[in-house]
Amino acid sequence: MYVPSVALVEIAEASHRGVVRFGSPFADWCERLLSSPHFIAVDLGVDVVLKAQELYAIRERGDRLIAATAAVLDMPLMTRDPEIAEAAGVELLW
Repeated sequence: MYVPSVALVEIAEASHRGVVRFGSPFADWCERLLSSPHFIAVDLGVDVVLKAQELYAIRERGDRLIAATAAVLDMPLMTRDPEIAEAAGVELLW
């Protein structure tokens, strides 16, 4: 599973606000996640930024960048919001 770095930012911020809780610090959780061969971090690149410029139908910047990452990678998007996947023109996984 590809994990956009901007998704990690959003998870870290949710952890900081106490919305998401881990049994250890976020950095430890993140390190464990990315040490698994099943999760691959995808950095925010210019190609994703340019694709995101086409997706202003998606209001939130984080969602827009995550959807743009899925579009650039030509991969399905895991989200509970089908409108995001539709706006990005990617398959909805969840």
